[in-house]
Amino acid sequence: MSVLFYRRPDHVAKLPGPMNLTQCQIYVERTQKHRKAIPPELSFENIIQNKALPPCTLQDFMDYLVYVSHDADFDAENLQFWLWLQSYTSKFYALTPSERALSPHYSAVDGLQPTGNDPNQAPRILEKSRFGVSNYEVDFDQREPPMTPPGPMSPQFDKQSFVSGTAITNRSVADSVEDANTQAGLKWQSFTIQPHRPEINRIISHYIAPNSPRELNLSHKTRTAVLHALQHTTHPSAFSLVRDIVEGTLRGQSHPNFIRWSICNGNKPRVLFVRNSGIAHVAAGILIAVFLICSSASRWWRLFCFPLFLVGFGIGIAAYKGLCVIIHNGHSRALRPWEQFGDGASLNSFDNDDEAALGSSTDDIYSLSTRNGKSSRNVSTDTFGTRNSFEHEMWVEKYRKKPLLQRIFTKTVWVQDETVRLLQDRIVVQSHALSAIVTLPLMALVVALPEVGVL
Repeated sequence: MSVLFYRRPDHVAKLPGPMNLTQCQIYVERTQKHRKAIPPELSFENIIQNKALPPCTLQDFMDYLVYVSHDADFDAENLQFWLWLQSYTSKFYALTPSERALSPHYSAVDGLQPTGNDPNQAPRILEKSRFGVSNYEVDFDQREPPMTPPGPMSPQFDKQSFVSGTAITNRSVADSVEDANTQAGLKWQSFTIQPHRPEINRIISHYIAPNSPRELNLSHKTRTAVLHALQHTTHPSAFSLVRDIVEGTLRGQSHPNFIRWSICNGNKPRVLFVRNSGIAHVAAGILIAVFLICSSASRWWRLFCFPLFLVGFGIGIAAYKGLCVIIHNGHSRALRPWEQFGDGASLNSFDNDDEAALGSSTDDIYSLSTRNGKSSRNVSTDTFGTRNSFEHEMWVEKYRKKPLLQRIFTKTVWVQDETVRLLQDRIVVQSHALSAIVTLPLMALVVALPEVGVL
């Protein structure tokens, strides 16, 4: 990975309309040429398995989808559904063979697939994921349950957290499922004797049904196909089509955009401040150079413009790539707005200036809160709940009232992930090198210009 020619992953824009397999393939093709921009340590698999450290944990990924890319709807819903499907697949294959036999494999082409003469044989799927090229993928061919993804905060994830919580809806789950089936033109009822049927109904009412709390961005054709499959069986293969769409979107759009955002160490006000500071340095250098050229002073006095140009171009180029070179010297990053006003002492202490009373630094407090799972924001990883909206959260109004100067010079925490620090180092070195490449010929021109002597 070259230092001078490293580029962050390009931003992948959201395609209009409901998602389908063709659009997901476009996402994947767009990101193939930028695969070198994402190191293996920050791969989609490592993020999902929570192997990366802040600011690239699974909870950070969810926070990004909820708070940053919320304008591109359905991003957080995709991750919540995909995590549930991993957990559900593991739980389904943990059933006894007789229980699994009640929910045979489903194929969109051939319908229900028999399990064979051996009732203990696990149902098989005819088609694998179209987008997964990794080792971490839902594989219905296996007879053993797949590995359950770890949780966003704790080393061992509690499966029950995916099926806990209640949705605040005006209609019951049964009514929602019935309405969804009616709109899809499905007349008969699902088999209630099949395992996990109540949970499947809740998934339909939360993610599949039209106007559901966390509705996935599915076309009418895809939604109808999934509902038809779920009427036949509760086997995980019934979600094959929606799984491919969700995984393709996460891999092809959400994950590259998240890595691009995570590399930045400053918030928007700070980055704009540093970028304007770079412009001011360059402008000051130009004014001084013009003054010295117009004066009768020796041309060698013009060399005083060199540090202004070098610093101005350096911090300006880094800020253009989302980095503040000032806080980068300590490999720190600015706290996100939602991290500054959390519940409990771990984050409230940032505003109350009582770190000394707690006996911990800002870095220690934040690290402890993220590792112990005490953040009040981890509710966003729950499978069942209300819409992924944050306008009602307390930090929104508090941050809106926060003075601009405090937003710029907000608290910072140490970047724990070594790979992210390495990428930031490459960008800063690249910025300094490009600054020198621009400054040296510019200074040669400034020094070589003849004296005007009008002043």
